[in-house]
Amino acid sequence: MRKLILAAGSSLVLAAPLVQADVVGLGASVSYWDSDLSGDVTSGSSSVDVNDELRLKDDGNANASVYIEHPVPLLPNVRLAYTLVQQSGNGTLSSSFDGVSAGNVRSELDLEQLDLTLYYEILDNWVNLDLGLTVRDFSGELQVHNAIQSSRTEADAVVPMGYVAARFDLPLTGAALGAEGNFISFDGDSMRDFNVYGQYSISLLQLRAGYRQVAVDYEDGSDVFDVKIDGPFISAGLSF
Repeated sequence: MRKLILAAGSSLVLAAPLVQADVVGLGASVSYWDSDLSGDVTSGSSSVDVNDELRLKDDGNANASVYIEHPVPLLPNVRLAYTLVQQSGNGTLSSSFDGVSAGNVRSELDLEQLDLTLYYEILDNWVNLDLGLTVRDFSGELQVHNAIQSSRTEADAVVPMGYVAARFDLPLTGAALGAEGNFISFDGDSMRDFNVYGQYSISLLQLRAGYRQVAVDYEDGSDVFDVKIDGPFISAGLSF
C-alpha cells in the first residue's frame, strides 16, 4: 500500500499542468445526504445482510468540505472532505452472526471518511476539469446485539484514491452540471465514491442537488465490509 501511495504521488507531480487559479480561492460547503444502505458484513465465517436482515435505516449523516486554490505553479490545490453515515434498525437474524444467535436483534452501523485531496486544475473556463490524488482515512463499525449477546465488526484503512472532477458552466445563467469521483482497486479491495449534480450560483452562494454513491469492498483481517450507500443529496456552499 505504501508503494502505491508513493507511485500515485509521483504520477500526480509529473502530471502537474500549467493551468492554475489566477488568485487565491476559498470555498466551503455542507450537505444533507438521504442515503440508503445495502450489502453484507462478514465477521469470521458468518455474514449478515444489512438490509434484509438488520433493516438498517438512515439515522443521520454529516457531510462537509473545504478547499483552497492558489496561483503557485506545480503546487497542488487542497481539499478536505468529511462524511459520516449512521444507521440503526431492528431486524431478525436468519442464522447466528459472530456469536449472536438467530432471532430479533438491534443493530447500529457507523461509516466515517476523512479525505485529503491534492489536485490540479487542468481546465478552468466554462469547462472545468480537476485531476488529483485523495488520501482517505476510512473506518466502519457494525454492532449487533440482543438481550444477552453482542458483537462488533470493525474495519479501518488509510488508502490512496484517484480523484477527478468535471463541471460544465452554462454561460450567463449561473447554472452548471457536474460530476466528481474517487476510486481505487487494489489486491482484492476496492472503494469508489462518485456524485453527479446540478448547481446554481448566486453571487458567492452555490446551491447543489444531485445523487451520490459510495461503494466499499474492504477486508480487515477476518472482518469484511461489502456495502453500498447511495441516494440524493442537497448542499449549500460559499465560494470566494
